[in-house]
Amino acid sequence: MEQPLWQIHQKYMARALMLAEQAFDEGEIPVGAIIVKDDRIIGKGYNQTERLNDPTAHAEMIAISAACETLEQKYLSECTLYVTLEPCPMCAGAGVWSKLSRIVYGASDARSGACGSVLDITSEKSLNHQVEIIQGVMEADCAYFLKEFFKNKR
Repeated sequence: MEQPLWQIHQKYMARALMLAEQAFDEGEIPVGAIIVKDDRIIGKGYNQTERLNDPTAHAEMIAISAACETLEQKYLSECTLYVTLEPCPMCAGAGVWSKLSRIVYGASDARSGACGSVLDITSEKSLNHQVEIIQGVMEADCAYFLKEFFKNKR
């Protein structure tokens, strides 16, 4: 029997959460991301901006690069990005340019979210591609690491 879609989303978000925890443990903003195609993880990443001294080393960017390398192509059609935090403008734009089919995220980002919270890059009709957005999957779990991280920073 096929799993309900919400169970599939939770399964993969739980995997992204493990990567967010790894980022947390390394002192990075705790965001984790994986990319799935045909029920197979083809790319994964977690924030590494501090370690790499690179403002583009977001979880999503690392996962997109890894997935493109796995598929040996620049487009990620029929792929889903699971990410613990709503993508920023850079990452949402990369999702559009890589032609992701969908982005599933956990916690919304009221400061820089670009999948509907502040901007809506993924649905912008003037761009060459739009990405389906599913929000709020395991939202409380995803927000937990972020709240703990910033609480410890203050």
